[in-house]
Amino acid sequence: MPATIQVILQQEVDKLGKSGDLVRVRPGFARNYLLPRQLAVPATTAAVRRIEHEKSVALAKADKAKKEAREIADKLGALALKITQKAGEDGRLFGSVTAKDIEAAVKAQGFTVDRKRIVLAEPIKNTGAYEIPVKLVADVAAVLKVEVVAR
Repeated sequence: MPATIQVILQQEVDKLGKSGDLVRVRPGFARNYLLPRQLAVPATTAAVRRIEHEKSVALAKADKAKKEAREIADKLGALALKITQKAGEDGRLFGSVTAKDIEAAVKAQGFTVDRKRIVLAEPIKNTGAYEIPVKLVADVAAVLKVEVVAR
């Protein structure tokens, strides 16, 4: 009886690995926990080749998405948005500028950005110029220049 066997994880398992990892575990752990719950499959040569192929395809897709995100980031960085809101004499807005408002302004310029990607710590409540980061993919972020003016 071998001391350890190799399995390929199908899902992330705490303290063991993430999906697609080839790990060595005790036979009882694999037989009694991982395999019945379909958290892993036995590491046959065909399964290992399939996982390696899926990883290479996923890596190629990620590289393509990163390249496209860099192009969009360059275009968004050159963009200057102007948002008008009602404001008092001291420059405080009646209401606020939120990620939804910024998304609408970007859409009016001809770009589409998901509002969940716009990083606003809190809504903008004063007039002025702001630089708002937009996280496009894991490593690529753009900076939007937003000017909030009184109506």
